[in-house]
Amino acid sequence: MAAGSQPTARRDHLSRLIDLIEVRGVLSGGFAVGGRWHTQFQPQSPLKLIAVAGGTAVVSADGVAPLTLRGGDVAILTGRSSVVLEDAQQTDGLQRRFTTRAGEGFVRVGTSDQVTVLGGHLSVNPVGAQILMRSLPEALVVRQSPGRSADIRWLLDRLTTEMIAGCPGSSVAVELSSQLLLLEILRIAAADAALVRTGVLRALGDDLLRPALEGIHDEPGRAWKLDELARRSAMSRSSFAERFTSVLGESPLAYLTRVRMLTAQRLLLHTGRSVSDVAAEVGYGSDSAFSTAFRRVVGVSPRNFRDEHRTITKVVRQIAHQRPGERS
Repeated sequence: MAAGSQPTARRDHLSRLIDLIEVRGVLSGGFAVGGRWHTQFQPQSPLKLIAVAGGTAVVSADGVAPLTLRGGDVAILTGRSSVVLEDAQQTDGLQRRFTTRAGEGFVRVGTSDQVTVLGGHLSVNPVGAQILMRSLPEALVVRQSPGRSADIRWLLDRLTTEMIAGCPGSSVAVELSSQLLLLEILRIAAADAALVRTGVLRALGDDLLRPALEGIHDEPGRAWKLDELARRSAMSRSSFAERFTSVLGESPLAYLTRVRMLTAQRLLLHTGRSVSDVAAEVGYGSDSAFSTAFRRVVGVSPRNFRDEHRTITKVVRQIAHQRPGERS
């Protein structure tokens, strides 16, 4: 180690999982409203995030029983096609009906601010979404409680302030605070079996399965055998396979393949390494075997995947560098 240099800290398991599946919390807007009110929308993302920063709101979604969210509560709705938010009042009277549009930011409806709601989604690459959605119920609700949600409450207050004030740097503040909010939600979910009963988040809290998961995540290119993974977890082969499949919803080797494909995607997009080098890095002895597995999981060949993303990146950069008057 060079003089004066500091040792690199080993990233914890949840941090490595977030990096692997490339999940980000995105809060894009919100509203403040009072009285009786009602709004409805169709989520554009399969992982919709709704947070109540103040007051009380009732959330209804297709296939999910109505949820009453109070200030400090956060919900992630998985795979819902329609969502309704409305006041929790039991009084008579007409509801104020309104809609909010993507990119509109934070809006006030009427003159009373009894309820403040923030909305967004979880951004995650497609293969990562397959892994994460196996962990999340149709509605994951993290409720305010003295022992675990002080940070969430603070973050919601900060996000509301940044969205309303629009001060210089507010976009960066909202982006960073959104990611911290997601981290707190995932921490709570991983530690509470009552919130998440299956999937990789549940496995993070499983002392028996965690050593095997750490091995897969640390060395996805290793030629793992079921016996070896079982030994890491101090279990018999049959007991390990049964427990792994029960908790994660797929076999150990199927999960290993997904992790390999996630690692391959990152290498293809963020390095200049050839497809052959990437194949070897993630444990495949031939390009053809790697391409077959990649196409089965991702939906396109490794080369097409890289080419498509390079084209998208190029177009986005061109748009970003256009002068305002040049944009259509």
